[in-house]
Amino acid sequence: MRFDIADLRLFVAVVEAGSITHGATRVSLALGSASGRIKQMEEAVGVPLLARQRLGVLPTEAGHTLLRHARSTLASMQRLTDDLGQFAHGLRGTVRLLANTNALTEFVPGPVSHFLADHPNVNIEVEERLSPEIVEALIDGVADIGIVAASADVGALQAYPFATDRLCAVVPATATGFEGLRDIAFEALLDHDLVGYASGASIQIYLEAHARKLHRRIRHRIQLRSFDAICRLVENGVGVSVVPESAARRCKRTMSIRVLRLSDSWASREMRVCVNEREALPTYARQLLEHLIASGVKPSRGKG
Repeated sequence: MRFDIADLRLFVAVVEAGSITHGATRVSLALGSASGRIKQMEEAVGVPLLARQRLGVLPTEAGHTLLRHARSTLASMQRLTDDLGQFAHGLRGTVRLLANTNALTEFVPGPVSHFLADHPNVNIEVEERLSPEIVEALIDGVADIGIVAASADVGALQAYPFATDRLCAVVPATATGFEGLRDIAFEALLDHDLVGYASGASIQIYLEAHARKLHRRIRHRIQLRSFDAICRLVENGVGVSVVPESAARRCKRTMSIRVLRLSDSWASREMRVCVNEREALPTYARQLLEHLIASGVKPSRGKG
């Protein structure tokens, strides 16, 4: 049984795309050639590697095993290429960074822009995902570095402190019942309709858990993924909300909202930067990781 690097790249691309057609496009192969390679791989193994379905393909149990080894092999080959390439052309490469909404919106742009300015031969692919999806992508080898909420279960991943932001309440600037307040308890907010987050968002799960501890339920009028959109709906009187203080104060500069600190002890929320194995990262990815750790953001502070 022998697979070459092109076979492994094709198989990974097909699984990640969920389609032989789209996977072939990713690695610049004709569909017929890609299908033939997959068939030859399955014949060599003696069992199906992909389960064909009406809307695409999924890896079989044997396919999952091949996928894990293929990603490991390709990562090793990339590290070899990168480590040798720096002697001839300077350090070159691409890092895939995944981050949750809060990190990507408020904390990633600064450190990443400084890193890119200092490393002109390195590119960074950044994608927003929910914290549980980021953990899964790191475990599967789809991403190099991830930034997740500290409340997310990272399993055996290596995790380092990255940033701390405090959750706060945002209410319409002209709303009654909040006059003279500088802070407010989460329980008091539950008496109002809330503009919330999409189902599965780590911050939404976090808030719902604390509502359950109070034997209360959150009354959602609408659920969104963007902090800016949430604050805009609050401004228009749709309801109140809970957002990271960094986002709330940024939105307050252009929106008619009030920012109240949450008085609950759990309102301080941390984020961590995670990797599968620090020493196994390509040189440039390890440098970005170290830069992110060193750029750790302190808790946001401000007056109500």
